[in-house]
Amino acid sequence: MANLWYKNAIVYCVDVKSFMDANGDGTGDFVGLADRLDHLERLGVTCIWLNPFYPSPRRDNGYDISDYYGIDPALGTLGDFVEFIEAAKDRGMRVIVDLVVNHTSDEHPWFQAARADPNSPYRDWYVWRDEKPDNITDGIVFPGVQKAIWSYDRTAKAWYMHRFYKFQPDLNTTNPAVRQEILKIMGFWLALGVSGFRVDAVPFLIEPRGVLTDKPVVDPHAMLTEIHDFLSWRKAEAILLAEANISYEEAPDYFAAGDRMTMVFDFVGNQQLFLSLARGTAAPLRRSLAARPEPQGMGQWAVFLRNHDELNLGNLTEQEREQCFSAFGPDPNMQIYDRGLRRRLASMFNGDQTRLKMAFSLLLALPGTPVIWYGDEIGMGEDLALPEREAVRTPMQWSPRHNGGFSDAPKDRLVRPLIDRGKFSYHHVNAAMQTQHRNSFFHAIADMVSARRSSPEVGWGGVEIIDVGDDELLVLSSRWRGNRVITAHNFAGEPKSFHLADEGIEELMPMLTDSPTGPIEGDGEIALSPYGYCWLRCNGERR
Repeated sequence: MANLWYKNAIVYCVDVKSFMDANGDGTGDFVGLADRLDHLERLGVTCIWLNPFYPSPRRDNGYDISDYYGIDPALGTLGDFVEFIEAAKDRGMRVIVDLVVNHTSDEHPWFQAARADPNSPYRDWYVWRDEKPDNITDGIVFPGVQKAIWSYDRTAKAWYMHRFYKFQPDLNTTNPAVRQEILKIMGFWLALGVSGFRVDAVPFLIEPRGVLTDKPVVDPHAMLTEIHDFLSWRKAEAILLAEANISYEEAPDYFAAGDRMTMVFDFVGNQQLFLSLARGTAAPLRRSLAARPEPQGMGQWAVFLRNHDELNLGNLTEQEREQCFSAFGPDPNMQIYDRGLRRRLASMFNGDQTRLKMAFSLLLALPGTPVIWYGDEIGMGEDLALPEREAVRTPMQWSPRHNGGFSDAPKDRLVRPLIDRGKFSYHHVNAAMQTQHRNSFFHAIADMVSARRSSPEVGWGGVEIIDVGDDELLVLSSRWRGNRVITAHNFAGEPKSFHLADEGIEELMPMLTDSPTGPIEGDGEIALSPYGYCWLRCNGERR
């Protein structure tokens, strides 16, 4: 079971530079992060996922990496990183880091060498064309911001490929030397104590470079097997979490028989979840769960509400997407890339804690491993004055004092502005005030996390969707090793009730509910308040 720790993990995503500044320079750092691990322990976090912390020009939040073997000096040193790893380990927390190897920064020494000399061994580490490729605007990832996926380099006198921004040239992962270097990068960070990697943009990582339409001769997914095999030999319990916005039909190629990706983010389910929340009915999410394939081997889906990027709704129909926009981000400034929302969870619900708590309970009840974006546990909002996806990456709000307790630096030296106005300002929304009051939003989320951690049935067992004859209710049953947990969520703004008379249950013991109640007879009425939820453990089943 130790090697399958991710099955019942609570993953918390952190942007180090926006979390806690220990030295007063205005940028969060590893010393500050280590100092705030008590907050994560109180929440119930068991795994920390770190956004990129490597040396970088920071033109794309650190995803434009200029050195894979170092720490951004503003965030600390390798020594600080190892101290943080040890501090997390002392609290029973594992750490996974971003593996961003589908591209580098154009300031990386590899690219500088490649562009300077056509005979450089690094030339073939990137994807070049002497002539301007056809259709250089096909497959743009950031519509409205990105202009092309090929750019001309005057020094190299050639065109280079970049699936993302032009300052992020794509690595040629069909080159064996590049693939060997990726394994070396992984080995380096594994040796420093990490428990795995969140692999960035996996579909782009494995696509045949420079051949966007032709069918490849070799299965591109074989690269995922290479990475998995290396990881297994170096550190058996380490994991690979794939950022892959793929259809359910494609999922088997990413999980395979348990020898590729350990976990894959469920982007399909996430979009159906928000469609359900927008419509006030569980039907879209229920259909998605019914269609979602079970990973082979010991694979696992990762589930989430919001992450560090936009809320991507690109797989919905235009009508469905407009319904979500209308419900959660009607102002065009709240929307991005013609497909998503650049808002945090709390502001999408206008601070309505009843609906927010239901959404969090739902996240933790879904089959899979839940992933939480920093600050969502206290209900932080976004700053729409910031460009693109930066809106949801404002500094953590620790207290009502200067700079929200994030930094002692002057306000104009902060890595990003704090939210200091409106209902989501740090004066009203902060960790200090919420941890002091037992009835706060933070403690409600911590109670939910506790219920999830004490319910391995959800992470380890299979899930059954129970039809209670009401599309506005989602009732799930999870079983594992003879135990059973039932969760129920009301998507409607009115009270609901249902029975489980056909389930053969003797007694239901509430584990978590928005309306306190005692034990319930197995065939008794289960009442849910508007946008209510409950978690019930089955005590005995009639045969």
